Order: sequence, then structure tokens, then C-alpha cells
Amino acid sequence: MALESTSALRLASWNIRKGLGTDLRRDADRVLAGIAALRADIVALQEADFRLGERPSALPRDRIAAVTGLEPLPIGRNAVSLGWHGNALLARPGIRVCGLEHLDLPGHEPRGAVIVDLETPAALRVVAVHLGLLRAARRRQLDAIRTALQRHPVRPTVILGDFNERSRRVGLGRFAGSFAILHTSPTFPSRRPFLPLDRIVHSPDLELVPLSHPRTVGPQASDHLPLLAELHWR
Repeated sequence: MALESTSALRLASWNIRKGLGTDLRRDADRVLAGIAALRADIVALQEADFRLGERPSALPRDRIAAVTGLEPLPIGRNAVSLGWHGNALLARPGIRVCGLEHLDLPGHEPRGAVIVDLETPAALRVVAVHLGLLRAARRRQLDAIRTALQRHPVRPTVILGDFNERSRRVGLGRFAGSFAILHTSPTFPSRRPFLPLDRIVHSPDLELVPLSHPRTVGPQASDHLPLLAELHWR
């Protein structure tokens, strides 16, 4: 179904661990079913590509739209990758990319982010991220993202992904002055989550409301749970 004119969008973020579930089975169909159950308009995925060779997609590209109703946005590093450093974006038909910047983030681990301007019912910028395991590296990475955003014209912005930040009190101060950090439920580990590793951050001209998402019984599709929120323009 194509995106209709609306003042709200459902956004989601999910680290899919390259399709590897908590039962240590790699099952792309299980991930696609989980994405479909979110009923989101825009989904940011982390670890959507394998890390070796040409970094091919962990999901069958030719089945994404049929199962989820979403289309991969053209942000991949090559023809076989779904995303950039594993960061991929899926969106409802009718949502198109009108601006794109790829970021290689500093640190010992290969990490990245994408800044994507979208044509939606109103102006929107989505920054999809997967930050490093060390807080010192994450702070440098947040500085790099903030500096990159300053090069762009002001636009309603959502930053979402796997921030790898355990604390609710420290670690995200680089964004605290200019952005609101949405209070969301813990996402890791997926079977008994107690760490809020996945985050959604937004500019003050947007309102985001956390939503609950469907939970499956038994083995989980990833070691992370997804985040889901409804976005409104102020």
C-alpha cells in the first residue's frame, strides 16, 4: 500500500544481527515477518549486511517488498549491499530519497551512519546509526554525526539505531542540548531485555511517542528487540 497523506508516521529501528536468532539459526524469513508485524512506514535496520567480501545483504532483496510492504531505499555501498556499514532503511512506497550522505565514523571498529533526507508528507531527515562498543569511541562518533548535520540545512530530524549505550544518564550528552532523547524500553538481550542499547533521538520540532511492538514466543529473530514510535510534526 502506498503512503497516504498523513501528519504522522510510524518509525522503527532494529538490529537484526544478520538474521541470526537467539536459537543460533540464521532465518531471514523470520526477520522479514518481524519487520512486517511492526507495520511501520520507515524502518532503520542495523547489521543488515554481512561484513566480509562485498558485504552482501543478509535479507533476500527480492522478497522484502512482498513480505513487509516496504522497499529498500537506495543507500547501499554497492549493488549487493542493502545498506552502509550494515545500516539500511526500508520505507513505504511513495517515500523517496532527496538527499544522502554516507559517514565513515571514527574508531577502531568499522562503523558508519547515513544521513538521508526524505520526501514524506512533510520534510524529514533520518539518520541511521550503529555506534561502537567503547564509550570513548561513541563520543567521537556522536561528534562526527553532529558536525556532519551542521553542514546541512536545518530540517526536522530523527536519529535512530543501535547506540550501544547502556546508561540512561550518561554517554549521549553530545545530543542533549539540541535533541530530545526518547525514553524507550530496554531492547537487549531480546529474551530478557534490561539494557537500552537502541535509541531514538529527535529534533524539538518533532513529537515522537513510543509504541509497543508485537512479541513472539520462543526463540527471537535477533538478540535485539526492535524499537517502534509514532512521529508527529509540531
